[in-house]
Amino acid sequence: MISENLARVNSQIAEAAGKSGRDPQSIRLVAVSKLIPEDKIAQALKAGATLLGESRVQEAEKKIAHLGRQNIRWHFIGHLQQNKVKYIFDLFDLIHSVDRLELAEAIHAAARKRRLTLPVLVQVNVSGEAAKFGIAPQQLENLLASLSRLDGLRVQGLMTIPPYDPDPENSRKYYARLRELRDRMVESNIENISLAELSMGMSNDFTIAIEEGATLVRVGTAIFGKRPDTAH
Repeated sequence: MISENLARVNSQIAEAAGKSGRDPQSIRLVAVSKLIPEDKIAQALKAGATLLGESRVQEAEKKIAHLGRQNIRWHFIGHLQQNKVKYIFDLFDLIHSVDRLELAEAIHAAARKRRLTLPVLVQVNVSGEAAKFGIAPQQLENLLASLSRLDGLRVQGLMTIPPYDPDPENSRKYYARLRELRDRMVESNIENISLAELSMGMSNDFTIAIEEGATLVRVGTAIFGKRPDTAH
């Protein structure tokens, strides 16, 4: 079942890419494995998944200890607490959810001690929902300017989570806004900032996100089935 689901998702990615005149290879699938048992994750890996997304540091730590990092890339896609920063360097290849200067400074300080540079994305709250994490769009340029001076991390793009809606078309405006915001930030030409990546789109709307420019889509339910927390 998981192998069939994964094949279906990959086919949908390729179809959405073709529809928007994009190379399917320019889009990477993050199989969201949070709350998923290791045996099911192993099935996905056997079926060809290579990039896994986790949102809880302690949970990820246990899974990575068992499943390893060889031929697997692990991304952190959840809200990152500053007291967990010290653990992320041995676990994750990319952090999707840097949303405030204080967190970035904590990552920078810890990275400097390890003589590392950690790739990150900046989470933007394009919908303005009070319950959502992310920097406000109007504050993004100032945050990026501050992050450009921190050599312990390297900004590679932006991430957003829109309001959940059963109609995926209703997500389009949020994804278009993130792409347009990214394009404006590129025009600002902030030193040491790369914005090649757009992490957007989940199980119910990832094809729409691809049509609007996503380079990373975070898909869990469509691969693994529903989780105990009913996350999408």
